[in-house]
Amino acid sequence: MNIFYLRVPTDRIGALIGINGEDKMKIETTGKVKLDIDSSSGDVEILFDNDPVLGLKARDVVQAIGRGFSPKHAMKLFNENIYFILIDINDFARNKKSHVRRIKARVIGTEGKTKKFIEEETGTTLSVYGTTIGVIGTLEMVEIVKEALTLLLRGSEHSTIYRYVTRKVREAALYG
Repeated sequence: MNIFYLRVPTDRIGALIGINGEDKMKIETTGKVKLDIDSSSGDVEILFDNDPVLGLKARDVVQAIGRGFSPKHAMKLFNENIYFILIDINDFARNKKSHVRRIKARVIGTEGKTKKFIEEETGTTLSVYGTTIGVIGTLEMVEIVKEALTLLLRGSEHSTIYRYVTRKVREAALYG
């Protein structure tokens, strides 16, 4: 028996378990794993026997839900060509709360414009939760989003990010 250990924020335990445990059961069935969830601490054990790839994917699903994704979006990670990355805002904010707040606002944009633009152009899903930004999508698009977010978090203008994303997605379509 193999085990992955994770800690999920306690306010995300309900999303992980779902109504009447439905989301937890879907993860266990699809990933061929057993989830042992401590609701008070947020500790999660993911137990799996055979397929380590499914175990890793189940771990990513649990982590994605813990970082603000809906179970519906996180379950996409069981697909072979869908990936998950997490960017720590503190790496760019020098651990100051005011910087974290400002950076989160830049990523989301006025009325969600920037986040929505990136998601629609790349077909990815973003979650800005706590001090992290999560991205779910194909490997190629996740890499484009990661670079765009890095530029944005380092202070590039929004218009620069929009042009970058548009150009990279077009290039991916032409050469991919």
